[in-house]
Amino acid sequence: MDISSIRKDYTLKSLDINIINKDPFTQFSSWLEEAIASQVLEVNAMTLSTLGLDGYPNGRIVLLKDLDYGFVFFTNYESEKGQELEAHPKASLTFFWAELERQVRITGTIEQVDAALSDEYFFSRPVGSQIGAWASPQSKKISSREALTEKIEELESQFKTEKITRPPHWGGYRLLPHRLEFWQGRASRLHDRILYEKSESGSWVISRLAP
Repeated sequence: MDISSIRKDYTLKSLDINIINKDPFTQFSSWLEEAIASQVLEVNAMTLSTLGLDGYPNGRIVLLKDLDYGFVFFTNYESEKGQELEAHPKASLTFFWAELERQVRITGTIEQVDAALSDEYFFSRPVGSQIGAWASPQSKKISSREALTEKIEELESQFKTEKITRPPHWGGYRLLPHRLEFWQGRASRLHDRILYEKSESGSWVISRLAP
């Protein structure tokens, strides 16, 4: 298998610094809407990269669930990523929309969202997912799949007579960006890269990066 010969030339679109929106959130929303309209697979999937407790970078796919003044996702606070974010509340997000030959990289600080927002999203999830949040000690080693299934069955029985509540160890995080890079694939690897950086005054400074 010769993976060195695998390559694709990008020719779909371009990205002009003179017409890009001055607000990175508006620019991101525009790209996200276009990706949704183009039926991009797992359009809200993003790689969340954190600093591991062992000092190594650590990445995994999570789902964007809200976009307000930051990028919101939900998880188990006691999971590996939860522990990492508690110790080092900084992270990066990467979106890759292959169908549009686009990538967005976002870097910023992390905060927990308020309980009301976590409740709102938790109770919008299917009941099976709600029970799963109680059943799974996310990122911890377990003896078998059967042990997890038994725990789910136990909780299903319990919640037939009790109202499901949101686990105290489950909720949302918001990444507050200070740097966003929009990448549009171009021919001959001469890609368009537009960078937004937040200044001390809170305004956004826009630059073009070499491909």
